[in-house]
Amino acid sequence: MGTRVVIRYRRAEGGFSDALGDLVAADDDAAVVHTRRGPVRVAAADAVLGKPVPPPPAPRGRRDRNGDG
Repeated sequence: MGTRVVIRYRRAEGGFSDALGDLVAADDDAAVVHTRRGPVRVAAADAVLGKPVPPPPAPRGRRDRNGDG
């Protein structure tokens, strides 16, 4: 657990959505991904695609408005 993943899943309302974040739990029935907006539980029956992804990019530094660096 703790691997960064993306899981595409079918939504109950129709269409698809992605859960992107750290995998915190998984079993035969579901996976739980901790996303920026909180935990998302994806039922195994609704999962279409899942794969590990690289860590997010490092935050960019602030740019000085007058161009001095």
